[in-house]
Amino acid sequence: MRYKLLGGTGLRVSELCLGTMTFGEEWGWGTSKEESRRIFRRFVEAGGNFIDTANLYTNGTSERYAGEFMADDRERIVLATKYTLNPRPDDPNGGGNHRKNLVQSLDASLKRLGTDYIDLYWVHAWDFMTPVDEVMRALDDAVRAGKVLYVGISDAPAWVVSRANTLAELKGWTPFAGLQIQYSLIERTPERDLLPMAKALDIAVTPWGVLGGGVLSGKYKAGKEKPADARYAVAAEWGNVFLTERNFRIAGVVSKVAAETGCTASQVSLAWARRQPWGVIVPILGARTVKQLEDNLGCLDLELTDAQMDRLDEASKVELGFPHDFLVSARRYVFGNTYPLIDAHRTRS
Repeated sequence: MRYKLLGGTGLRVSELCLGTMTFGEEWGWGTSKEESRRIFRRFVEAGGNFIDTANLYTNGTSERYAGEFMADDRERIVLATKYTLNPRPDDPNGGGNHRKNLVQSLDASLKRLGTDYIDLYWVHAWDFMTPVDEVMRALDDAVRAGKVLYVGISDAPAWVVSRANTLAELKGWTPFAGLQIQYSLIERTPERDLLPMAKALDIAVTPWGVLGGGVLSGKYKAGKEKPADARYAVAAEWGNVFLTERNFRIAGVVSKVAAETGCTASQVSLAWARRQPWGVIVPILGARTVKQLEDNLGCLDLELTDAQMDRLDEASKVELGFPHDFLVSARRYVFGNTYPLIDAHRTRS
């Protein structure tokens, strides 16, 4: 295990992050306390120090387990948790990005985790109601109070993140150091704006769903009935219905590359994500067993060839749309004949 700097900070995080949404069985598809403990210990033994959870994961059990497991080595762990999601569905202020929810959620998370500070505190999802300046000032107050060391944002548009960090820079507030997004071989739309923004602003990216809900691992097969398990139901509710012909075609290419390398499809998918050229990329691992975790950790030993990367990219590419595709076609009008002669490190390609 090697380590990366968290965006524009000096904080060192392991090159893989352990996601703990599977810690606890309240949602019908998680894992027991003892297996969760074994997963946690194996990740730390492998050199991992970056742990990600959230206030609502398994109704708070994920935070309680994570806090208990890391209690004897709190100083070494880079602990990330989130606020925004609503544990009291009938309370209009029980969720959201606003200051009241932030303060209440943070104090509740600290109690469940059994710690007096959070290393990285995420805005879990943008609510499109709270003003950006309210969010950034409230987060900065949490940092100044010593309850939070760094802040990040998950599941938000690029314009929100860029505006927030520009405002923080102008005001002397704490900027977002991390960006958590859904990103995989079957979900590459963040390449339109979110990932170029993160690279330009030096924000570390922690992608979730890198195995495409299990499709890229080979768990599901084309032509089979859709699964009835709770995870698929949640994915469908969130608009991530991943069992499509396109996704199975991509998974087929992943499987062929895996056979060539002698590795698993999961390792190939993770290795592809780790090699993307968008600055700091730290994939989140979501394992339900130690065996799954061991398999995922194997991606650290896999180096895909340029030819294999090209095949995976070609199978999974998405149209960037306007204005990106238009601006590529307009290069000859902007640069004349000189574009190929310019070594411009800030361009996409």
